[in-house]
Amino acid sequence: MRRRDAPVLPEPGLADLAPDQRLRRLELTVTRRLDGLLHGQYRGLLPGPGSEAAGSREYRPGEDEVRRMDWAVTARTTVPHVREVDADRELTTWLLVDASPSMEYGTATLDKRELAVAAVAAVGFLTAGVGNRLGGQVLTPEGVRRFPARGGRIHLLGLLRALLGAPRTDGHPDTPPPTLADGLDGLHRVATRRGLVVVVSDFLDGLPDDPDAAPAWETVLRRLAVRHQVLAVEVTDPRELELPDVGLVTLVDPETGRHREVWTGDPALRERYAQAATAQRDQVRHALRRSGATHLALRTDRDWSADIVRHVHSQRRLAAAPAAARGGAA
Repeated sequence: MRRRDAPVLPEPGLADLAPDQRLRRLELTVTRRLDGLLHGQYRGLLPGPGSEAAGSREYRPGEDEVRRMDWAVTARTTVPHVREVDADRELTTWLLVDASPSMEYGTATLDKRELAVAAVAAVGFLTAGVGNRLGGQVLTPEGVRRFPARGGRIHLLGLLRALLGAPRTDGHPDTPPPTLADGLDGLHRVATRRGLVVVVSDFLDGLPDDPDAAPAWETVLRRLAVRHQVLAVEVTDPRELELPDVGLVTLVDPETGRHREVWTGDPALRERYAQAATAQRDQVRHALRRSGATHLALRTDRDWSADIVRHVHSQRRLAAAPAAARGGAA
């Protein structure tokens, strides 16, 4: 019997658990919370596209592809419409997971790499089903680790276990590591069948200093979006967005190892840092929008499962809004 004055210990966080315990926690979170909240019509993480017809809706400039125009409905209503399709019943999902040194940073409940594993678990368990397959590529400093597209829970757990057990960066490799553009290009070659492509990264790799210039990965991501549904999961940490007032700190570039001492007691410096960080995030967001990818932003200091639920619901409302406005007629 527990004493009345015995302290109640807080539940351990995901990062405090052993790899197998983390897998169990992730599976329970997805199957009990996410799957329960997202239960409904079979559409997966994103509404359409696929091959099964599901009516038409009004054309949205800048968002819809012209090749999906429903010319019959457009001619009948004199308003541009596009065809809507439900997600294919047999779905192939391809993952590209960024495990570069910049993803090993974190100052909250999780670091960015652990949050990336949680995002992969959500995608894997939510898209699991009879006939569905999941494949992936992981970008590490040593090279690209590839996982063939296969079905089943055992395959998914093996992928998650490999991500959790991958060694952390020790120093900097002698040879240049693969870039995000390299990983996307490799994914473009293997993902020959139309399906879902999920890219989990901080998208800092290949980001030019000129905010008006396109990142190195934008062109190949746009090519993927022409054929596939693309979900870009952007992973960030709050300390990347603002600099705390903690005196003299040493900042380290995880990709190059360069060090720089910074006095954070200067309010003007902290303001410039916040402005530069905001501009950088805007640069990533605009590039993802231009490429045609759906953008899901996750932060290490937020409830990632709640953010995913809100994202899926907003995507479904966006897809259903035009049909509702027409009273279901198309």
